[in-house]
Amino acid sequence: PERIAAARQVVQKPLTLAEKILYAHLWQGNATEAYERGNSYVDFAPDRVAMQDATAQMALLQFMQAGKTKVAVPSTVHADHLIQAKIGADKDLQEALNKNNEVFNFLSSICNKYGIGFWKPGAGIIHQVVLENYAFPGGMMIGTDSHTVNAGGLGMVAVGVGGADAVDVDVMAGMAWELKMPKLIGVKLTGKLNGWTSAKDVILKLAGILTVKGGTGAIVEYFGEGAVSLSATGKGTICNMG
Repeated sequence: PERIAAARQVVQKPLTLAEKILYAHLWQGNATEAYERGNSYVDFAPDRVAMQDATAQMALLQFMQAGKTKVAVPSTVHADHLIQAKIGADKDLQEALNKNNEVFNFLSSICNKYGIGFWKPGAGIIHQVVLENYAFPGGMMIGTDSHTVNAGGLGMVAVGVGGADAVDVDVMAGMAWELKMPKLIGVKLTGKLNGWTSAKDVILKLAGILTVKGGTGAIVEYFGEGAVSLSATGKGTICNMG
């Protein structure tokens, strides 16, 4: 509340939920200036980092060079991407264990050493595990997976930053996350879903309007009575595909 109050003072206008979350996670603490959307570079302090097994390898190899004994923020690794769905759950899991045993052992041991949560192969898919276990309203999270945004289903600003990007390593090492202040795309939802419609129809319609590049550098924020009627998993689907 104190940070939001400080942001209101400098911005001098009402704040959307996304703006409240952004200003509440400034690296410096309370806001001292109003940042221009899509233009100003800002340092943020995310609450959490999530990684998947295919991209976590490079991230953790980089983190090992940072000279830290423990990660600075709660972090997790989810071993799901190296499991290929071909025959059935049991056989596919065993095949992944046979092929990627060295990778899984490395990830497991490095997580154990630096205080990182490790979700072993078969424990769940990253974006669903994150939504069920780590997402919370008003939080900020980054991940080495495009599906990190699924956590938006519980009102979190969650951003996939790409595996080769050292951004998550910076945050795990206790440094700021530099980001261009996101633009905002407001979507007012009225009425409620009925008949054969699902939450996926909302994002498919929006994707058709904005096109693939339409959301680049922006946070898509939904509001209105229509948003209230959606379930958390429905909202997760909309954020995930967004």
